[in-house]
Amino acid sequence: MREVRYKPIGIIHSPFRDAKGMPIQPTGARGVTGTVEILPEYCAGLRDMGGFSHIILIYHFHLSKQYSLEVRPYMDTNKRGVFATRIPGRPNPLGISVVRLIKVEGCTLHIQDVDILDSTPLLDIKPYVPEFDVRKVERTGWLSKRSGSVYGKRSDGRFI
Repeated sequence: MREVRYKPIGIIHSPFRDAKGMPIQPTGARGVTGTVEILPEYCAGLRDMGGFSHIILIYHFHLSKQYSLEVRPYMDTNKRGVFATRIPGRPNPLGISVVRLIKVEGCTLHIQDVDILDSTPLLDIKPYVPEFDVRKVERTGWLSKRSGSVYGKRSDGRFI
């Protein structure tokens, strides 16, 4: 199989300079604001974006240097297959987050509910459309056995 390459279309800015203490899902980052700086050559692609309340950001986990096919997720004590988790260390370190779009200002998107490290390379943006994107699910795998909320902080102060 041949190699696939992508070029960033922008940079995501957030208050999180370090992964320690950072929320691991957008729902754990409610109210956290940030911006997305789109490179000038891609600015025209933002046309009509302001009409959406939420967008999907697809980005590169730029600090993820290695991966394992079996990992211990943040919310579990057992090892799991990496593809059954959302851990950044993966064969192709891609992340996705649904964030609230506050406003579009030139080549800058102002966003909220940001669970992404500062200076993360942005690969793509898609509008979030509930009629297309929300599905009723029957199973949530090993996460269905987890009790409690994923929206708070752990005893060590880190977001979960």
